[in-house]
Amino acid sequence: MGSNKGIVAELARDHRRVQNLLDQVRAAAPGSEERAEVVERVITRLVRHLTMEREYLHPLLHQYVVDGDCWTGRLLARDREIEQTLSSLKAVPPHGEECVRHLLTLSEQVARHVVDLEELVFPRLQAMSPATALRDADGKGQPDSTDPARLTASVRGPWDRLRDWVGRCGRP
Repeated sequence: MGSNKGIVAELARDHRRVQNLLDQVRAAAPGSEERAEVVERVITRLVRHLTMEREYLHPLLHQYVVDGDCWTGRLLARDREIEQTLSSLKAVPPHGEECVRHLLTLSEQVARHVVDLEELVFPRLQAMSPATALRDADGKGQPDSTDPARLTASVRGPWDRLRDWVGRCGRP
């Protein structure tokens, strides 16, 4: 990777990927098949991203940041909001007005998530944890190369249903 930021840099890159996908949703014609496909990719990316944070970032916060438990609680609360929106999004037809409303909510939630992590959490973590801990956590959480079933195995409840739904997409 070439930097000592490791997992922080990987999560920040993944934030850009999610934001790029949300931009693609906005650029796609409402009601188009392209928009429906990009929405599915957004859901998949977010499930992987939030799971990666829970598995790799949260333990680092607990271990190295003085108020890490507080930050983890705040992040988990925001994750639950995103999770509820994703569940609502998958429950509505991709071509309807409700889908647009859920996408707007999701965009706002993702923006808050990115600000919380990149402006508040990541600087604390980088200041308080050894560079080797951040670097060593990188590679474990590569969202593009990691098996999504293994990534989501530790998440229970709605995440399981969402993972199953995403896994069925494109199958007859």
